[in-house]
This record gives sequence, structure tokens and C-alpha cells, in this order.
Amino acid sequence: MTKTAIRSDVQTFLDLWNASPLARMEDLPVGQVRALIGRARAAAPPVTHDLAIVRDFAADVSGRSLGMRFYDARAERSPGPLVIYYHGGGFVLGDLESHHALCVALAEQLDLPVVAVDYRLAPESPWPAAPDDAEAAARWLAAHGRDALGREIAALVLAGDSAGANLAAVVAHRLRDRPATIPVAAQFLSYPCVDSAGGTRSRKEFADGLYLTGACIDWFYNQYAAPAGDPRFDLLRFDQAGMPPTVLVTAGLDPLRDEGRAYAGALIAAGVPVTYQEVSGNIHGCFSMVAEIPSTAEDIRRATAALRATIAATSLF
Repeated sequence: MTKTAIRSDVQTFLDLWNASPLARMEDLPVGQVRALIGRARAAAPPVTHDLAIVRDFAADVSGRSLGMRFYDARAERSPGPLVIYYHGGGFVLGDLESHHALCVALAEQLDLPVVAVDYRLAPESPWPAAPDDAEAAARWLAAHGRDALGREIAALVLAGDSAGANLAAVVAHRLRDRPATIPVAAQFLSYPCVDSAGGTRSRKEFADGLYLTGACIDWFYNQYAAPAGDPRFDLLRFDQAGMPPTVLVTAGLDPLRDEGRAYAGALIAAGVPVTYQEVSGNIHGCFSMVAEIPSTAEDIRRATAALRATIAATSLF
């Protein structure tokens, strides 16, 4: 890799990031990492938008309260798909605030209702708490979304980035094998974590200095504590036949790039319709960092255009 492969605004962000304590978060307690991220977020300008609805609510899911946030550009709408969004953060970090700007952009650009899910995090709640919550939330929204959102939901679109993309695919697999009360129209996976084994060229080539490091990946996975090879974590360990049409995006300078490519290939080999995009010169996590990396806004627009086309091509509408 050469410096010329990195976008200028990505390099500006990395120069600041690599000088901060968070660049070595694996050396810090989880609570301190979350506090540092929270302070940085509090100092950032608020997200502005023209959405008609941004509303928090809680669902009684499997005997516990699960927080969610509902976004919609329209106060009322005809029956159609609901996007369920699972945030990234290595199964350890992230919440409804960390991906708020991205969910606003998705609701605006897709012109669809979006619900973000605040699933439980490790190490307080290790695997399988996150996939349990993710699946339970999808089933609850399929069954109760009409009353909770005031929308007639015709299908689900399961979406997420990084760890959240892993959860979206895990839920899509579970709903393939035991369908919810409404069908899944598509999955939208941004730079997913796919395979706990690592060993790919990108995991080695981009292991240091590019935001998500090899040491940080190990830190996340050790706290998540998912068993290697379990299909509710390792996405290549289950049969991909019958998975929903997929838009899959990788980042060119991401250590997880090659496993995302491999997962796209596995879906294609199983006959699943796939639109694959790679955002060149960009890093892991970029979709939730438009304020820091402005060029990412165009990457998101390109990805949402592909998702709109994928949804339109299904036979559900």
C-alpha cells in the first residue's frame, strides 16, 4: 500500500486519530474507551435534518426492554419496506447516538422508514446476546411494527455496518430458516466482519495505522467471545442458498476487506443476487464518519442508490 492510495480527507482524519489515545483502545478499559468516544461526540455539532419523525421507543422483547429509534422522512406513507439498522462498534461500542447521522442519511436517501436497534454489548453481555437481541428485534418489528410505528410494513430490509452487518446477515439467515410474519426483501451489509479466523491479505496489509487495527480486532473479538465457526458469527459457515438479495460494500483500506469480498463471492456462488461495491481509498467505519471524512457522503449515496434498485427489483412490491 502507498500513501497515494489514501484519500486526502481520510489521511487528515488518520493523522488526528493516530495521535489520540483511542488509536490504542485495546490498551484501555472498555469504560474509558466509551467515555472518550462520548466526550468527542458531545463536542461535535448536532446533526441537522428535515425528517418528519425521529422518535425513541422501547420494545418488550423476550422479557427485556430493548431500545430503538424510529426515523422517517414522511409523517405518513403507503405500505412498504422497513429498514432495520444494527450499528457497528465491534460488538463492544456503539449505540443509538453513534450511528444517528448515518440513520438520518438512510431515511432521507432511501425514502423508507428506518428503525435502529440498541442491542446489548460485550463484555457485559457477550455472545450470543447481540444476535439474540438482533433477531428478537426483527421478529418483534415484523409482528408489532404496524402498531409501534403507525406503518403498514410489507417487508424487512436488514442492514448494518461492521459488527452490525454481521448481525444483519445472521438475522437474515435465521429468518430464512424460520421466517418472521413478513418477508425479508434485502440485506445491506457495509464492511461486514465475516470470519473470526482472519489470515486474509487485507488483515495483514492493513493491520496498523488505518483506524481499525489487527490488535483492535482481537480486542473486540476476545470480549465478544463468540465460538469460532459458529454460524451465528462466522458467516461463511452456513449455506448461503436462499439468502435475500444483497448490497455489500467494502472499504479499500480495511483489514476486513477481503473477508467481505469472500462473503460476496459465497453469496454469488449460491445464486443470491448481489450488488458489490468497494469504496476506494477509504477505511473501516467510514459510513458513520461523514463529518470527519466528507468524501464518504458520495459513497453512501452510491450504496443507497444500489439498495433502492435492489428493493425495487424484488417481487414483493
